[in-house]
Amino acid sequence: MLDFTSAVLMNVQSKQKGTWMSNAYKSVKQRVDVIDKENFTYSYSVIEGNALMGVFESISYHIKIAASPDGGSICKNRSIYQTKADAQVTEEEIKSGKEKATGMFKAVEAYLLANPEA
Repeated sequence: MLDFTSAVLMNVQSKQKGTWMSNAYKSVKQRVDVIDKENFTYSYSVIEGNALMGVFESISYHIKIAASPDGGSICKNRSIYQTKADAQVTEEEIKSGKEKATGMFKAVEAYLLANPEA
């Protein structure tokens, strides 16, 4: 099982530095909503910045890590996009958002696999 606290803290620290892994955004303001070490859940929201692309009021991410039968971990990630009143989002924009979220996950996963003591 991955060290949940380390994974969350690495994620938060990378975002606090403003890197957001790929430097894709000039500014991102986030709010940590829940860190539940016992249930291995972590929720945070993007609440300001150009990551909202002028289309979204907020984007919330809910992450849950569970033990898998083979001794590894299963990570479930749910993203909730709150659009502005009459904003329209294309399938291409949704796909792009999923790719960016997957990129963040893969970066955290790679770090933890390379640094099992983290």
